[in-house]
Amino acid sequence: MTGSNARPSPAAARADRHYHRRRRILAVLDGYDPVFGRAVALAIQALIIVSVVSIAVATMPNLPPWLHRALLIEEWVVVVIFLAEYVLRVYAAPHRLRYIFSFFGLVDLMSILPTLLLLGYDVRSIRALRAMRVLRLFKLIRYVKAFERLGRAFARVRDELTVFAAIAIIILYFCATAIYHFEHEAQPEAFASIPKAMWWAIVTLTTVGYGDVYPITVGGRIFTGMVLILALGIIAVPTGLLATALSEQVHAERNEEGGRGSAPAAQEPGD
Repeated sequence: MTGSNARPSPAAARADRHYHRRRRILAVLDGYDPVFGRAVALAIQALIIVSVVSIAVATMPNLPPWLHRALLIEEWVVVVIFLAEYVLRVYAAPHRLRYIFSFFGLVDLMSILPTLLLLGYDVRSIRALRAMRVLRLFKLIRYVKAFERLGRAFARVRDELTVFAAIAIIILYFCATAIYHFEHEAQPEAFASIPKAMWWAIVTLTTVGYGDVYPITVGGRIFTGMVLILALGIIAVPTGLLATALSEQVHAERNEEGGRGSAPAAQEPGD
C-alpha cells in the first residue's frame, strides 16, 4: 500500500503514543485536561496549603505527641505525592534539562529535597531545611493566571526596570556617603563607616524609617529631608512602570480574546 493508505510503522506508532501520553500527563498536572485536570490541580493546591500550614503549626510549643506524629505522617505523604509529581513532570517535559533547571523545576525539587536529604530523621529539628520547605508556596504560582500576567508585564518593562535599579543603587551609595560625612563626627558609632551608613540610606530611600538611626546635625537633617522627597520618586517610578505594563497586558489579552470570539464562523456548504 502507498500514499495516504500506508500504515505507520510499529516504531512510529509507539513514538506517537508515547508523545501523546506525555502531553496528557502535562495537561493533567497543569490542570488543562478536561477530565482530570481540574481535580488534580485543586488537589495539589490543597496539599501545598496544608503543607505550609503544618510547617507553622509545628513551630508551636507544647504540642501533644499525637500531633507531632500526625504532622510527621502528613509531611511524608506530601513529599511522596510531590516526588511523584516531580518525576512525572521530568518524564513528560518536552525538554527535560530545560525543565529541571527552570524556575518551576527548581521549586518542585526544593519542595521535596529538604525531607529527602534527611531520610529517616525528623526534619522539623533542622531549622534551615524546615524554612526551605516554605518554597512550596511558589508552586501555587503555576496555577494562578494572574502571576503569569504579572510576569509578562515585568518582561515588557524589564529594560526600564534594570536601568532604574542601576540608578537607584548609585543614589543609594551617594546618600550613604553624604550622610556619613554629615553625621560621622556627631555619631561615630551610628555612622562609623559608609557601609554602615548604607542601612540608613536603605530605610530612608524606601520611606520605611525605622528610627533606630537618624541624623542629629543640621546638615544631616536638611539632607535627609531632600532624600525623603527623592525617595517618593524612587518608589513611584517603578510602580508606575509596572502598573502601566500590567494594564497594557490586560488590554492585550482582552483584545486577543475578543478577536477570537468575533471571528466569523465558517459557512456551511451551499450557503
